[in-house]
Amino acid sequence: MKKLVIIGGGFAGVNLARALRKTPDVDITLVDKNNYNFFPPLLYQVATGFLEPSNISYPFRKLFTHQKNIRFRMGTLERIDANNNRVILSNGELDYDYLVLATGTVSNDFGMASIRKNALHMKTIDDAIEIRNTMLQRIEEATLIPDPEARNPYKTIVIAGGGPTGVEIAGMLAEMRKNVFHKDYPEFKGTAIRICLIDAAPVLLTPMSQKAQHYTRETLTKMGVEVMLNVQVKDYNNDKVMLSDGTVIETKILVWAAGVTSSIFNGIPESSIDRGRRMRVNPFQLVDGTTNIFAIGDTCLMLSDPKFPNGHPQVAQVALQQGKNLAHNLKAFFKNQPMKKPFRYYDKGSMAIIGRMKATADIPKPKWNMTGFAAWMMWLFIHLFFLISYRNRVLTMYNWTVSYFTKDQALRMIIRPKESPE
Repeated sequence: MKKLVIIGGGFAGVNLARALRKTPDVDITLVDKNNYNFFPPLLYQVATGFLEPSNISYPFRKLFTHQKNIRFRMGTLERIDANNNRVILSNGELDYDYLVLATGTVSNDFGMASIRKNALHMKTIDDAIEIRNTMLQRIEEATLIPDPEARNPYKTIVIAGGGPTGVEIAGMLAEMRKNVFHKDYPEFKGTAIRICLIDAAPVLLTPMSQKAQHYTRETLTKMGVEVMLNVQVKDYNNDKVMLSDGTVIETKILVWAAGVTSSIFNGIPESSIDRGRRMRVNPFQLVDGTTNIFAIGDTCLMLSDPKFPNGHPQVAQVALQQGKNLAHNLKAFFKNQPMKKPFRYYDKGSMAIIGRMKATADIPKPKWNMTGFAAWMMWLFIHLFFLISYRNRVLTMYNWTVSYFTKDQALRMIIRPKESPE
């Protein structure tokens, strides 16, 4: 039996494992620091209390129950011993014949310690729950403050990052301000929660079309979101966000969605690490300078795709397609046959939801942009389809239906697990 170890259970890792589940003579071990797979595009709905974590996550062991050649190992990769074909985990070691790194990305604080320490990041289920808890806690604290001026930092939410995550959470908060907060918090009658969206670029949704960018900014502005472009967050200390143009915003809530970076692991040649700390790979996903270590998804950088000479975007579709493509090549590789299918990314388009019945979508073929209700329906359908299990789809559809007709959701609870001594 050939031993294949996959580090990371996101889109790329899970699709690779599933595509190889019926491959004979291959023993697959999938390693992840969590015991569940989750759907990152919907994290912001968990953060704003419109979905429960269980709606967008599913246990790995349940997912692979009937797959005889796939095992799950909960742990964190610490080091790769490439000379002995071994990975050292936080709780032991694993030998491999072939290793696939599908570790995704982590939040990029651009070297600012204050951001790393004080901002609320949006990359994991834990992050989303922390954002939900913190926002609700700050608003509860604000209800106890009689002075309206003293309340302002508690009722001001700053979002750094004008990509899909930043736009979607800003839009969701604007909808909540309109339909929810005045009912839940009568103490705020006559006052408003301030929402600021900040990005260093001159436009929102930089990779998308000009029409999508214009529509998004115009829609968010109409919803009451303060959009600040061409400006960077330079620091966040003592409840003050300092911007590059000298502006200071007092807030107790800074949501950081301004960028991502990959993780670097001991055992990977330094010469193969490129921009964004991504591992450079050949057309067959083999990491430069190695013979049996592959990388897929956000953590890799491929410069050989003719249509994407600067590398692929770090989006879900790339990870999904790379996982399936690598599975096709590995089936030949396991038989000592040459890999014949270099990866070529098929861009199916990009989209972002802004609010209730407000979204934008770029369709590459034919090249056109869709906005409004039609784009919103397309966004809902596609995201529902890509959830990993029928259970997730049913639960999410139920919650979305309730939210649509009531313009509300009863999931805004502050739940903080007791911290362990560790």
